[in-house]
Amino acid sequence: MKTMIAALALLAAAGAARAEGTDAAATGFQVRREVVIAAPANAVWATLVTPAKWWASDHTWSGSAANLSLGAASGGCFCERLPSGGSVLHATTIYAAPGQKLVLSGALGPMQSSGATGALTFLLAEKDGKTTVTVTYDVGGYFRGGIDKIAKPVDGVLGQQVQGLKRAAEGN
Repeated sequence: MKTMIAALALLAAAGAARAEGTDAAATGFQVRREVVIAAPANAVWATLVTPAKWWASDHTWSGSAANLSLGAASGGCFCERLPSGGSVLHATTIYAAPGQKLVLSGALGPMQSSGATGALTFLLAEKDGKTTVTVTYDVGGYFRGGIDKIAKPVDGVLGQQVQGLKRAAEGN
């Protein structure tokens, strides 16, 4: 957990995907990222629903993205296996339209042990063989020290994940 919190802080200013903005208030925040991926939507979707291919290992509890899985149907689990035989539920799939839209509900990283939760939405729009992926994470609830204080670090981490998705979907 210390590693994840430290990484959140270090990534506050990072973000290779285009940041659309961070809107933060005392009651919650939204971070938004957009990236154009040189691949058709069905290929991007196939990569998206396989987080072990693109999620950064530094932002897992186990230390390895290979332990991540995503059930891309309503009620599915964005989960992680722990080396001790335990597991983590990062989010639950609440909407899945292959090649178009995926919505997950949950609290990521250090927010898991707080009263905060959010909706993580991936919208895919294909044009001319390329796919624009717009990612938003709307978060609200209680977080010690103020939920608005972690908006920028979460934005940085989300930017890192979106770039990982782009690299993986493009085969880089």
